[in-house]
Amino acid sequence: MPLSTLNKEQLSAATAPMGNNLIIASAGTGKTSTIVGRIAYLLQNGVEPSKILLLTFTNKAAAEMLQRVGKYFPSTVVNKIESGTFHAVSYRWLKKMNKNITLKQPTELKTLFRSIYEKRQFKRLNHDVEPFSPTYLYEQYNLYQNASLDGFDIWFIDKYPDHKPLIDIYMNIIDEYEETKDRFGFVSFNDLLIKMRQALLESNQEMSEVLVDEYQDTNTLQSALIDSIKSKSLFCVGDYDQSIYAFNGANIQNIATFAKRYKNATVFTLSKNYRSSASILSLANRVIQRNERIYPKKLEVTKQGKNHPPRLMIYNELFEQYQAIAKNIKNSYTPSKDIAVIFRNNASADGVEASLRELGINCKRKGGNSFFEAKEVKFLLDVLSLIVNPKDMMAFIHIFEYGKGIGTAVAKELFECFMHFGEGHLFTGMLSPRVYTLPKLNPTKNVQLGLFDDDTQIGSMSRFAHLNLPEQVKSNPILKHPKLTDDGLMFFKHFYDFIKSIRNVKQPQTMLIKLINTPLYEAIIEMLANQRAKLKSGEIDKDKKLLAKERIARKARLLSDLASHYKDVAHFVNAMVLGGNELSEGDGVNLLTVHASKGLEFTEVYITDLMDGRFPNTKLVSKGGSIEEERRLFYVAVTRAKERLYLSLAKSDRVKKIEFQPSPFLYEAGLLKYADN
Repeated sequence: MPLSTLNKEQLSAATAPMGNNLIIASAGTGKTSTIVGRIAYLLQNGVEPSKILLLTFTNKAAAEMLQRVGKYFPSTVVNKIESGTFHAVSYRWLKKMNKNITLKQPTELKTLFRSIYEKRQFKRLNHDVEPFSPTYLYEQYNLYQNASLDGFDIWFIDKYPDHKPLIDIYMNIIDEYEETKDRFGFVSFNDLLIKMRQALLESNQEMSEVLVDEYQDTNTLQSALIDSIKSKSLFCVGDYDQSIYAFNGANIQNIATFAKRYKNATVFTLSKNYRSSASILSLANRVIQRNERIYPKKLEVTKQGKNHPPRLMIYNELFEQYQAIAKNIKNSYTPSKDIAVIFRNNASADGVEASLRELGINCKRKGGNSFFEAKEVKFLLDVLSLIVNPKDMMAFIHIFEYGKGIGTAVAKELFECFMHFGEGHLFTGMLSPRVYTLPKLNPTKNVQLGLFDDDTQIGSMSRFAHLNLPEQVKSNPILKHPKLTDDGLMFFKHFYDFIKSIRNVKQPQTMLIKLINTPLYEAIIEMLANQRAKLKSGEIDKDKKLLAKERIARKARLLSDLASHYKDVAHFVNAMVLGGNELSEGDGVNLLTVHASKGLEFTEVYITDLMDGRFPNTKLVSKGGSIEEERRLFYVAVTRAKERLYLSLAKSDRVKKIEFQPSPFLYEAGLLKYADN
């Protein structure tokens, strides 16, 4: 049984009495084994599996834990355990409660927010404050949802008192944004937790125990959600020194004040490190001990074998550093998949990736731009999302704004037209309309908000007579739309043909293959490839264009391969939206941001660009971050290494003509000594 493999400290925590338990599990101390042991202990003691809730920060982590539990208990038991990320569990529970919701990605909701923001005319107000951009205001609103349970106006004015004259307009934008989302059933990732918390407060559902992994990374909203779950017992596992998500709203006070907030709380500490060598662990501890010690720790090294002291590598120039790292990796006997290059800033990864590929070394990158944010992937998923939910206005807009001469505003009008023609049914309005008059496309003008739509005049359908169109397209009343061009109509025609071709298709992979081979997607590929191959002179580089097309085709194939595991389009789309950011492409050396490296371990680790200003990132510190958080990031990066650790820096950037000083963390680690005054 899992309990028999635990050490004394882990066993004590895993078999703790039901109640409020916090387990401080430093890097490499076996937190996963402890959680698995705890679940086994609950099951052995007769706890109903459906009354156990495991909350993690990746679905992969939850799956791996339950897979380990499954080695000792039948699948009929393990499959009843509720598990997943806060968002995945909330989404699943809300669906069980028959809540009509459609989860949208941040980029889509940002577009919606911007369209509402742009209807306001700030210039009419007499004030000296420059209004925040729609993107920044949107990001602040999302941060607020994670970080505060007070009203947005209270939180916002406290943070930005100079913007008090604008708060009414900001609130009006947010009110319309929320009303629009409610009308279409759109929800953000934050909304899942907000709606779930409200639903739990109104329900009688009770759990026996809630287990929370990576508790130090929970934000105020997640903490409130945990408290709203009626549970007899709480089992939270985390490490104060690995709290690195303050920028995303994580509240380090959740773990720091656990014993004060929960009655009769018990705090356990795991001190035996099974991952890193003595010298790596010693270096990490010399740095992190400079931070405030909320939970004192003294880690005990258990790893046996040869001890390779961490190595500091100093280079004269930035790119020389990247090339040297690549050469070092080429000469290493460690398999590529067991090597990681960890960086604080995304810009550092480009040089490493280029240098590795130059030497023919495969690598995969995670923590920068998501595979699912690539336009070619997003388009495919938007089409499938629209098939799953034909009322998904945002998916429709994202698809049709690719049509030449259409754009966001006209795409929104086309959606309203098709819904009108189909009497509330989008595809009916496209394929066999019931209403042949154009709807009134303009909302009532509101001078205060600065709505600026012009009156629409009906266009003549005969202006498209020269196009070779099937009769059903030629007779569609959308041809009356005055802003529809020849190119826009042909885009609709290609979409119309695709929708007709999949009427009897159920398998998501088959649907995707059909879509990838349509003139519709071919046009998307051509447009994106031209954009990515355009030189400063305006000319198209043919080789770059060919490479861009190959990369687009590879991404489409990967999405199609992922779809092969699903029989239902809705399940596939939901899985991609909820779990997409956990996937990375390809094989080879791992290129990771510090945040993306969290929870992982590698035989050989390189931490790059350890220069003051880059790591720690002093720009972020000056904007409200903290040197303590930067130090925790360094601690996380160092403790990913099991056997070999390389820390590198460059003295200068030849291109930008910048001179660098070493990171203060290298002095704190004892690898460099301060010059005598």
